[in-house]
Amino acid sequence: MTVGTQAAAELEQIFPGGLFPSGCPSRIVLDHVTSKWGVLVLVSLSGRTLRWGELRRAVQGISEKMLAQTLKTLESDGLVSREALPVIPPHVEYSLTPLGDELVTLLRPLLLWTARNADSMLGPR
Repeated sequence: MTVGTQAAAELEQIFPGGLFPSGCPSRIVLDHVTSKWGVLVLVSLSGRTLRWGELRRAVQGISEKMLAQTLKTLESDGLVSREALPVIPPHVEYSLTPLGDELVTLLRPLLLWTARNADSMLGPR
């Protein structure tokens, strides 16, 4: 059984008949994970720990407000770990949790596919 076939079978068990109930908690998590900034923040933290400024530079174009909101959401979802170090000036580091690392392993192929196909899909408009 291929990975895609196995995933399809598991989805069918969770969502019989392909029905995706409106109250399913997976919708909330999917919204957090696949948001424009969520994906970029998660992948930026892949395999490394970053401070606020480093993360903001890695995710070019994100505002301070959106970075703070995205990090707070991903931290509450258990995907990102925030560590405030007791030093002056304040020093806060962000990294992936084991669950976040597992998710990034799945997101990387999607991001790679997107990078490879964006130009041909969007092309001249």
